[in-house]
Amino acid sequence: MRGSSCAQDWRERQSVMNAKEETRYVLITGASTGIGEACALEMAGRKWHVFAGVRKAQDGEALVAKAGPAITPLLLDVTRRDQIIDAEKRVQDIVGDAGLAGLVNNAGIAVAGPLEFMPMEDIERQLHVNVLGVIGMIQAFLPLVRIAHGRVVVMGSNSGFWCEPFLAAYGASKFALEGIVDALRTELRPWEIGVAIVEPGCVRTPILEKSRADIESLQAHMPPEMEALYARPLAALRLATDKVERMAIPPNRVARAVCHALESRRPKTRYRVGIDSRIQSVLVRCLPDRWRDYISRRVMGI
Repeated sequence: MRGSSCAQDWRERQSVMNAKEETRYVLITGASTGIGEACALEMAGRKWHVFAGVRKAQDGEALVAKAGPAITPLLLDVTRRDQIIDAEKRVQDIVGDAGLAGLVNNAGIAVAGPLEFMPMEDIERQLHVNVLGVIGMIQAFLPLVRIAHGRVVVMGSNSGFWCEPFLAAYGASKFALEGIVDALRTELRPWEIGVAIVEPGCVRTPILEKSRADIESLQAHMPPEMEALYARPLAALRLATDKVERMAIPPNRVARAVCHALESRRPKTRYRVGIDSRIQSVLVRCLPDRWRDYISRRVMGI
C-alpha cells in the first residue's frame, strides 16, 4: 500500500511539473478595456496564462472575475519605469525557466485636434505612452521572451500608414511603431523571436469615445484664433467621427489577429484588421498623395 501511495504521489508531482512546463505565458499591456481586455480574455480562453497590465486594481479584479486564475493582473503604467521594473520581477518569479511566450504591447492613447494649437504636453504624453512605453516594455521583457523563443506583438493602426487630419500626434506615434517593428523583426531573427504589428482600422473601444471627447472639449474651449481657423472643420470632424463609430469593428476581431500572431506556425508580419484598414493599405500604395488627401477630406467632411 505504501509503495502504491508513493507511486501515486510521484505521478501527481510529475503531472504538476508537466502542466507547468506546458503553460504558455503572455503579457498584455493596456488590458483594462477595449482591445487589451479582449486579448486577455481570448488568450485566457485558449489556455494561456495571461499577465494583464492594468492601471487600476479594480480593473484587474474585474478581469479575474471574468476569466478566473488564468489571468494575473499587474499594476502597470508603461510611462512609469518603476512599475515596469516591478512587473518584470514579478513575471520572472512566476514564469521561471519557462520564459515569456508572448509580449503584446497594446497600451496606447489618442489625442486629437489641430496640430497648430495642440498643447506640447499632450503631444509629449502621446509619444511617451505609444512609443517610449513600447520601447521600455520590449527592453525590460525581451530576455524572458528570448528564453521561450516567444513572440512580440505591437498594436499599430491604419493611422500608421495613412494618417487622418487632426490626428497628427497619434499618427506620428503609430508611424514610429512601424519603423520600430521593421528594425526589431530583423534584429531578433537570430533567436527566432517573431515580431508582428497589428494595424486595425476603426475599433469600437473607449479610445474612440475619448477622441470624440477631446474634439468636443477643443470646440468648447477654442481660443479666438483657433475658432476662426478651425471651427467648421472640427464640427465636420465630429460628425464624421459619429459616422465612423457606427461602422467600427468589435475589439474581439483584433484579439483574434493577435492570437494568430502568437500561435500560428507561420505568423504574418502585419495584420490589417477591418475593411477600412485593408482598403487604405491598398490605396496608399497605388494613389498619389494629393488623391489620398482628397479622399481624406471627403471622408472626414472637411
